[in-house]
Amino acid sequence: MRCHRLEGIHCEEITMLKQQFVVVPPSNMCRDLGGLLKSMDGADMTFNVGGEKVLAHRSVLAARSSVFKAELFGSMMENAGNPLVEISDMESDVFKSLLHFIYTDSMPEITREDVVMAGHLLVAADRYDVERLKLVCEDKLCNHIDSDTMATSLALAEQHSCPGLKEACFEFLASPSNFEAMVATDGYEHLKSSCPSILKELIARFLPAELKAAKDIIMKF
Repeated sequence: MRCHRLEGIHCEEITMLKQQFVVVPPSNMCRDLGGLLKSMDGADMTFNVGGEKVLAHRSVLAARSSVFKAELFGSMMENAGNPLVEISDMESDVFKSLLHFIYTDSMPEITREDVVMAGHLLVAADRYDVERLKLVCEDKLCNHIDSDTMATSLALAEQHSCPGLKEACFEFLASPSNFEAMVATDGYEHLKSSCPSILKELIARFLPAELKAAKDIIMKF
C-alpha cells in the first residue's frame, strides 16, 4: 500500500513539473538595438552620405558586416577617434535602411512601388556583405517581377550573383509576350550594354533542344 501511495505522489509531482509557472518573452535584442539606432547614445562613427551626416556605432557595424569590420578597424582607423567616412555613391535613405537592418535584422515591407529601393538595398547589402539582407531583397524582387522591372532585375541578378532572382526572371521570360514587353523597355538597352552574356544565356536556354549545336555556338561568343 505504501508503495502505491508513493507512486501516486510521484505522478502528481511530475504533473506539477509540466505546468508552466514562468512565461519567457521573445528576445528583445533587436528592439533594444533599434532603440540604440534611434537614440545614437555612444555613437562613435559619422558617415557623410549624400551630403547628410549619419551616426553609427563602430562595434555594431563590425559585428554584422565583415566589410565594415575591415574598413572601420583597419590600421588607418585605429587612432581616428570619431572618424568621418565619406560615401559618395549611395543615397542617404538607402544607407539608413541598410543601418536599420544591421541593427534590427528587419526591414519595412517592400510594396510594388518600393521595388527600386529593394534593388538599391540589394546592391548595398552585397557591397557590405550583409548576406541575409541581400537574400531578403532578392526574394522581394522575385515576388515583384513584371515587364517594366525585368531588365533591371536581370542585370542585378547577373552583376551581384543572385541565382534565385536570375531563375525567376528566366521563368518570367519563358513567355514570348513577356520577352517582347521587356525588349520594349529602356532597361533593356542598359541590360544589353552592361550584361551581354546574360542575353546569350537567355537565347541559348530557349532554343529548342534539337538546336544544341546552335546553343553551343552562341555561348562561345
